[in-house]
Amino acid sequence: MAIWNPWHGCHKTSEGCLHCYMFRRDESIGKVSTIVQKTADFGLALAKRRDGSYVLPPGERVYVCMTSDFFVEEADFWRPQIWDMIRARRDLDFTIITKRIARFRASLPEDWGEGWEHVTLCSTCENQKRADERLPILISLPLRHREMIAEPLLGPLGIREFLKTGKIEHVTCGGESGPDARECRYEWVLSLRDQCAEEGVPFHFKQTGANFVKDGRVYKIPRELQHEQARKANIDLL
Repeated sequence: MAIWNPWHGCHKTSEGCLHCYMFRRDESIGKVSTIVQKTADFGLALAKRRDGSYVLPPGERVYVCMTSDFFVEEADFWRPQIWDMIRARRDLDFTIITKRIARFRASLPEDWGEGWEHVTLCSTCENQKRADERLPILISLPLRHREMIAEPLLGPLGIREFLKTGKIEHVTCGGESGPDARECRYEWVLSLRDQCAEEGVPFHFKQTGANFVKDGRVYKIPRELQHEQARKANIDLL
């Protein structure tokens, strides 16, 4: 797995953004997170080593824009260049996670057609309001691969009607980290998992978050243990 951040910076757009880790990290070093700027890694997808091999080797899964949003408005001018690089590296699997699914068609390549096989688009849906707003868009778009991510999971989600379309290939959920993390309840996680099980959709419980509620008890879980505790729940559907 590799991370490619061609630009950095964003502005908060929904409830899940409230305690964004990127804003926390930037604040700790006196950086202004709302300024969207190209990074030194802008051309990483095509970068090569001295021996002529790609820095990102063939077969790698590459997560794009993890310290911004791929569809943030300020990047509209740069995005065509990134699409060109993605097109050129069909030997990689690109995963784009966004809260701005409604802006998908901004700067879209002319040859996109019904989607590119090596690109997966993931829409985040942190609560029912955002699921109802974003999932209809996600399933209507010309895409080869679609996933949903409920992280941070901030409430119960009912998404059966969207899973029944057969267009969502995978669902991931997890709690919120950080000093001001909001609670994540285990019954919300199990409900989401059960809906996926009923529709035969793979499911991954990624992390508990810092404030995890199970059977009425609040567990304060250190950051370094949140993924491990989620794995121990053993509720993933492969």
